[in-house]
Amino acid sequence: MTGPDFRIEGRIAKIVLDRPESQNLLSQHLLSSLRTIANDLAANPDIQVLTITGEGNECFSTGILTPALRGELAKDQVLQLIRLANETFDAIEALPQIVIAGLNGYVRAGAVELILACDIRIAGDHVRLSSPEAKWGGFPGAGAPVRLPDIIGVGRTLELLCTGREIDAIEMERIGLVERVVPKDGVHAEIDRLAHAIAANGPLATRGTKRIVRSRKESGFRAARELSDALRAALEWTHDVDEGIAAVREGRKPRFTGK
Repeated sequence: MTGPDFRIEGRIAKIVLDRPESQNLLSQHLLSSLRTIANDLAANPDIQVLTITGEGNECFSTGILTPALRGELAKDQVLQLIRLANETFDAIEALPQIVIAGLNGYVRAGAVELILACDIRIAGDHVRLSSPEAKWGGFPGAGAPVRLPDIIGVGRTLELLCTGREIDAIEMERIGLVERVVPKDGVHAEIDRLAHAIAANGPLATRGTKRIVRSRKESGFRAARELSDALRAALEWTHDVDEGIAAVREGRKPRFTGK
């Protein structure tokens, strides 16, 4: 299996998710590759910006765990994959570089959690996004309940994650989930323009600004992450999770019992 397309152009590093045959599924191999890239970039003083996008303009990523994949994995394997995703997204968020996500297609489930670990998000006007885990009997375990309230507020976070509804790019911009919406074919050009504008500035200025912004929320993030990890691990062995996944695979409405 191959990792993402990764290249460095001057002071800018670029990651392109380029597995359209799997809808850019964030597999164990891909997550491990992203974690390695992030760890390497953290020690690279010459890079000021990292951009992350998908190939083409139809799909950013379908996420980490689809209902079909869930049926193939043991519960310990599911939790192992979620832990890897958390480690990967934490490493991306902790980068001293400014990280820009270019949303060039639909964003679903665990892919939402990847973009939340980025600093700036640019979306094409055709993009749609959803966190449907509640419909499957679960909740996002790789950072959405932790990071999303700081971006769009508590009420909107609860509404989106607890309904699992899909939103379009216009609503994403209105609630502050993305910084800018551009035409469908202009996503790659826009993130390149923004990346070059940041990279042209002083590295001490951009890195220092990000460090200050992150420091003001770090203690609260740790507490929320610990609670998320504990509740997500307990959730995996519940009837509702098994019922939710079975219902999706069987094409029927789930019968949740809260147990």
